[in-house]
Amino acid sequence: MSDRQNQYNIGLDKNAANYVPLSPLSFLARSAAVYPDHVGTVYEGRSFTWRQTHERGKRFASYLASKGIGVGDTVAAMLPNIPAMNEVHFAVPMTGAVLNALNIRLDAPSIAFQLDHGGAKIILVDPEFSDVITDALARMTGSKPFVIDVDDAAFKGGKRIGEIEYETALSQGDPDFAAILPSDEWDAIALSYTSGTTGNPKGVVTHHRGAYLNAVSNILAGNLGQHPVYLWTLPMFHCNGWCFPWTLAAAAGINVCLRKVEPTKIFELIRQHGVTHMCGAPIVYNTLINAPDAPKGNAARRVVGLIAGAAPPVAVLEGAENIGIRLTHVYGLTEVYGPASVCAEQPGWDELPPAERAKMKRRQGVPYPLEEGVTVINPQTMQPVPRDSETIGEVMFRGNIVMKGYLKNEKATKEAFEGGWFHTGDLGVLDEHGYVTIKDRSKDIIISGGENISSVEVEDILYKHPAVLFAAVVAKPDPKWGEVPCAFVELKDGASASEAEIIAFCRAHMSGFKTPKAVVFGPIPKTSTGKIQKFLLRNEVGSVKAISS
Repeated sequence: MSDRQNQYNIGLDKNAANYVPLSPLSFLARSAAVYPDHVGTVYEGRSFTWRQTHERGKRFASYLASKGIGVGDTVAAMLPNIPAMNEVHFAVPMTGAVLNALNIRLDAPSIAFQLDHGGAKIILVDPEFSDVITDALARMTGSKPFVIDVDDAAFKGGKRIGEIEYETALSQGDPDFAAILPSDEWDAIALSYTSGTTGNPKGVVTHHRGAYLNAVSNILAGNLGQHPVYLWTLPMFHCNGWCFPWTLAAAAGINVCLRKVEPTKIFELIRQHGVTHMCGAPIVYNTLINAPDAPKGNAARRVVGLIAGAAPPVAVLEGAENIGIRLTHVYGLTEVYGPASVCAEQPGWDELPPAERAKMKRRQGVPYPLEEGVTVINPQTMQPVPRDSETIGEVMFRGNIVMKGYLKNEKATKEAFEGGWFHTGDLGVLDEHGYVTIKDRSKDIIISGGENISSVEVEDILYKHPAVLFAAVVAKPDPKWGEVPCAFVELKDGASASEAEIIAFCRAHMSGFKTPKAVVFGPIPKTSTGKIQKFLLRNEVGSVKAISS
């Protein structure tokens, strides 16, 4: 190898003029400067321009800094899709801190674990969740976070449990606060917890660079263009709303906030604000399709929708088109910032018969524009499988839109990145065009309404029932939720239990959305060594077919 110096490295170093670490904070600053008077957020009769959104973010960042929040600290938020939830996606990282957006559907023990594990120093709480947060705080083993209430005039009920209200905190902040940009784009921006197959969930740490790049990828993959009008049906806590708070800032769009998914309200907002884009799980679109007041044909406004989760049924894709929503299927995980692959449409698809077009559009697809790669690999050889739509391997990602790793879990991080790829745990095939299609889930994760449910977690609860001898949980197709947990239960000799009793027992010990929706009693098939043969149970309820057909 020659020791001759590379002429392109001599005297050509990084400096402040030619290199700035990537951060989505720059999107907000730009939109506030270039489009200061454009509306950036609307919600229940209130609206904020991009200048105001920027100022509110700086004010709250200033308040956080006055409370000692800085680089490496964690700020949690238990909020629905309201303006404050969008604002904290900027305000928290402006201080150098990390945002932990909590799943508003979780129970108190799960929340307590996450607050302890992530070391949250401050938590923002909506009144709707004051009871569960009060319970969670009481269960914590470490230092309890400072609580800030975020009142919402659109919600009646709940109570204040904090030491200050959000708007009061903003009023105490400095509108000229100087945001702390990351010294390294590898610095953490968010902490999100993902369902695990055993034990407690893992804390996914994402960085400024990935958030910046995925925000731009969303614009390209979702055809958002400039000044889109985006309806928030997707929870902002879910993978930071798939990075869309940062995406909307980059595109200088309008955040149409929505506290709760209600079809009538959604159609009203689409008409009122001229919504152009939205995201969601199959259940959201299925709810809209079956709403009695859903506009049809020429009465429907054209909206571009991204859909994720289990492969959407053909009926959902066709039904969405009938009410004016053109769906694009995306796929990803919390570890890749939400969607990081897309079923990129090809010329000629629009001319296909509806059923054939829907079949093409429900694949998990190809890499996002700014993701380096997604493919199906043989985990033993770490080589891509043949493009034959038959050979099964593990779906893996590689690139800048991949997490830093799991917080305080070096073993899991090392395993996830073995061989230089992120291992999703999903099993799939490649077709002749290199598009990925998921066939099964090696870690037994059930995706219900866009939320991940660990079958092992549900099984652990079932085994606590005094009448249960063996238990297994698999995904069962469901027209509303995509898939739901179905429990197979083998009772102890002489014991008895009804389906209603088993479901009620689970509901008393875990979040409602994780509770089995059906229970099948009888002997559970096992191998000679006693291992439960889940593939037979999946076949019985059609769970594999629900994903791959």
